Amino acid sequence: MNLNRTTWVAMILVGAALLSGCERPPIDTVQTGFRGTGMELVYNPRTLEKTESLHQAPAALDPADKSGPRARQVYQNVKVLGDLSVGEFTRVMVSMTQWIAPEQGCGYCHNLQNFADDSMYTKVVARRMTQMTQHLNASWKNHVADTGVTCYTCHRGQAVPNQVWFAPDDSKLAKGMLGQRNGQNEPAGSVGGSSLPKDPFTAYLQKDTPIRQISQTALPQGINSTGSSTQMTEATYGLMMHMSTGLGVNCAFCHNSRNFSDWKQSPPQRVTAYHGIRMVRELNNEFITPLTSTFPRNRLGPKGDVAKVNCATCHQGAYKPLYGEPMAKLYPELQGPAAKLVKTTLADRATK
Repeated sequence: MNLNRTTWVAMILVGAALLSGCERPPIDTVQTGFRGTGMELVYNPRTLEKTESLHQAPAALDPADKSGPRARQVYQNVKVLGDLSVGEFTRVMVSMTQWIAPEQGCGYCHNLQNFADDSMYTKVVARRMTQMTQHLNASWKNHVADTGVTCYTCHRGQAVPNQVWFAPDDSKLAKGMLGQRNGQNEPAGSVGGSSLPKDPFTAYLQKDTPIRQISQTALPQGINSTGSSTQMTEATYGLMMHMSTGLGVNCAFCHNSRNFSDWKQSPPQRVTAYHGIRMVRELNNEFITPLTSTFPRNRLGPKGDVAKVNCATCHQGAYKPLYGEPMAKLYPELQGPAAKLVKTTLADRATK
């Protein structure tokens, strides 16, 4: 069969387009289970090399003198870190400036004419986020262990973390040539570029919707039942795709590929992830969502909600944030205490 030059060029271009969605070798694999079970973690060394700088923790400031007067005795309107010495307090403030607003400086959160002034919304938010960081380090060791977190874990030198989420604009998701899309059937980065439901966060990282895939009954009764449904399975896969992308891992990192649902056969990371989902849900509901009215309109999403966190907010493509760099131990000022939380329902919050 004779093919002219144009045909050959067209075939080459089509082949290149088909292969563009594939990763070229070499790809590294690490076997984590018995041979034949498919328990392998897959990594692209080129991707890891490109993102390596993102996961480098900044050098910590020298420890401060713990003696001397307390910050609340010297400065006005110190509501969270007042029990620190003046040296410790200053060290934390300088570190937070480097972690969150290195270009804007202190003026990003403070009225430079009156540091005690609470008129800037960024100061009110930063105060609550400091409490959230202390609470996370004190109360969620079943997820963060002794590695802990600091402001830098999420912010990485940016005033707004690179990975946050808003409730999607339903008016843009619902319509299409085929009618109601049910929030899916359109490639979305939130679910790893798949066409799964593109908002896996509201149901699982804000609301306490059961995460279901395999039904335990013959006739599942819908999303609030103890069984499962096709819709719930798709939503669950959407969340799993987010977690896989957010942590830079594949399914075998948390699941045994011979029996995904069996906890007894799962790696220990699945338990860590279990607590992580609940931790993120608590942070969104108890610390972040209540700040909605504090933010100006331009900082809110299309439905008027505040930016919230998910797995990628801390991990940003690494199986451990900052590849497990234990920054928190260098900042004992952010280790606690745990916040006193008032447990309320979503309906209660909507009326407040």
